[in-house]
Amino acid sequence: MDVGIGLPNAIPGTTRRQLLDWARASEDAGFSTLGTIDRIVYGNYEPIVALAAAGAVTERIRLATTVMLGPLRMNPAMVAKQVLSLDTLAGGGRAVLGFGLGGREDDYEVSGADMSGRGRWQDQAVAQIREIFDGQAGDAAKIGPRPPRSGPSLIIGGAVEATFERAARWGDGWIMGGGTPDQFRAGAEQLNAAWSRHGRDGRPQTMALAYFALGDDAEAEANKYLLDYYGFLGEELSGMIAASAAKDAETVNAYVSAFADAGCGELVMSATSSDPAQVGLLAQALGR
Repeated sequence: MDVGIGLPNAIPGTTRRQLLDWARASEDAGFSTLGTIDRIVYGNYEPIVALAAAGAVTERIRLATTVMLGPLRMNPAMVAKQVLSLDTLAGGGRAVLGFGLGGREDDYEVSGADMSGRGRWQDQAVAQIREIFDGQAGDAAKIGPRPPRSGPSLIIGGAVEATFERAARWGDGWIMGGGTPDQFRAGAEQLNAAWSRHGRDGRPQTMALAYFALGDDAEAEANKYLLDYYGFLGEELSGMIAASAAKDAETVNAYVSAFADAGCGELVMSATSSDPAQVGLLAQALGR
């Protein structure tokens, strides 16, 4: 199983220097992917912008939205063009469009988007993005730029039945945004069943996310960020998420082992601090 690391684009106060140093350190440490989290009504950097900055100072590491909240963009053709642009500027084959729905009413309200119609919009959007990424005919083939090597991947996020149908019909795989290894295993079974129903060859890509906070201030850093970011869920649930962050090497490795045993293809460890020293601490915890 590959292990990626989250870019701290969604941690308020992250500086330009921290973001770029984090990206460089992550590539040097051998992590497979830089992942990004998406919000609008929050003090985060927009994912494609953040990944473009990271791509400018790296050469190998994948650049992934984990995930982008699709319906808030409203124009799937423009999303596809942005990701093709990112992938081409990064050298080709590095961009991963993780595409999900989101569930925060404030993000939808400020965007003028309809939460009740988000699933229908997503169905149409992923079909169009797939057509543009493949670029086989018509206007879809004219949308560029085209990466010099293999193009971007399309990974569908979510946990409902429609998620796995979208992934099997139009995607390259599925990402679980949060949950346990057992929940991942159950989702992967649904994904594989849908993959077979739609006659897809090979095996789908699979990804999952988990939080980490390491060092002397691990608990304080996890609480400061996660209790704020997930505060809309209420004190009990946000507290559970903060408590679940891996805060020592033993827990980091237990998460990696458990998700690997559950059949996960890549686990992206997302930090709760924007201090680039966290990259080295995670690499050390993993024995790198």
